Amino acid sequence: MRKQRIIYWLVMLLPALPLQAQRQWTLDDCISHAMQHNITLQKSKLQLQSASEDVKQQKGALLPSLNASTNHSIGYQPWKDNGIATVTNGQVNAKVDKTYYNGSYGLNAQWTVWNGGRNRNNVKMSQLSEQQAELSVSEQANSIEERICQLYTQCLYMREAIRVDSAMLQTSLKNENRGKEMVEAGLLAKADLAQLTSQRASDEYNVVEAWSQLENYMLQLRQLLELKANDQFDIADTEASDAQALAPTPSLVDVYEQALAQRPEIKSRQIGIESANVQLAIAKAGHLPTIAITGGASTSTNSLSNNGWGNQMKTNFGLTGGLQLSMPIFDGRQTKTNVEKAKLQQMQAQLDLADQQKQLYQTIEGYWLDATTNQQKLHAATANVESAQASYDLLQEQFNVGLKNIAELLNGKGQLLQAQQNRLQAKYLTLLNQQLLRLYAGAHSSH
Repeated sequence: MRKQRIIYWLVMLLPALPLQAQRQWTLDDCISHAMQHNITLQKSKLQLQSASEDVKQQKGALLPSLNASTNHSIGYQPWKDNGIATVTNGQVNAKVDKTYYNGSYGLNAQWTVWNGGRNRNNVKMSQLSEQQAELSVSEQANSIEERICQLYTQCLYMREAIRVDSAMLQTSLKNENRGKEMVEAGLLAKADLAQLTSQRASDEYNVVEAWSQLENYMLQLRQLLELKANDQFDIADTEASDAQALAPTPSLVDVYEQALAQRPEIKSRQIGIESANVQLAIAKAGHLPTIAITGGASTSTNSLSNNGWGNQMKTNFGLTGGLQLSMPIFDGRQTKTNVEKAKLQQMQAQLDLADQQKQLYQTIEGYWLDATTNQQKLHAATANVESAQASYDLLQEQFNVGLKNIAELLNGKGQLLQAQQNRLQAKYLTLLNQQLLRLYAGAHSSH
């Protein structure tokens, strides 16, 4: 029976062993892959390309417009009684054309010389929108990177938790086997042995549950990386050290100041203020006149004319040119309303920036508090594990010789397991929040 159980757990723990033929993904590997393949990020990049096309369109609006046109029609005069007389072989022939054809051809150009700076400000608006689209890509990339850090750290935490739970399971197996020996020797009641068996089964469940959580985090990570079902994936089997977690936590003020200077969400809100200022200038342009230069060339033909098509095209050809001035006088308060709304948008942009700065500080402060608090917990949890381990080792020795009962043994084991779990949780929460602080300060992620 014992041999079967050992084989069973070797099979269960086999996936935790490093596979030489399978690539081990580091945190940087995951982030680099996601930056190239994540679908949400790719959509953001397409929006950036669309914004770039808008800039080209607005710049094109500064140039003159030119278009060609032609019109062709057929007419019918049912009561027409005069026509064209021709002499053929001494005979006079009269022809009356009641159906005729008209053709016209034109080339027209227009150039808006001045419209209150509206066209040039539209170019500025499209350029600012392009910058915001670029920053949106960076925001999306940062969000993905942050999520990958969280999932990757969760995977590392669960792997180490599996090792702890597996070690506890091995201890439960030893206690159960020792209990069976004591029952045979008459030193332990069968009811107490049942408690040991129940504890072993509970520890088996903990290992299976930990594996389930690890697989769930790995699945989320695979989905974020846009990996296919047949793509092999396994993270690097790296166990974080206590020294890494106990390293100095970045300063809250320093991280916030660096984040203010380089985070895309802050830059985007700052550009939003610039956009509101340009929008106000565009709205005010509605009070100003518009000046445009027009020009054109045209000609026409008619089938009733005695001249040939080529002569008509030449004789009917003409050029036109002009200067167009449009002065707004009354537009039903449309321009004034646009100006007032643009002013409100200015105030809204200022509030958006202040709100984003506040949210950024709250986020960074939360990470900083979690990092420092869990670092303190790690100090205490490490000492607690050492104490609980020493206490449990003593309890186990005393139980083996019959000096301690089953309740005391299981209580000591439970305290040791809780201490180990607290230590793991404090360590990995510290590592995670320290890493997030570095990301917000602009440092490249590494683990």
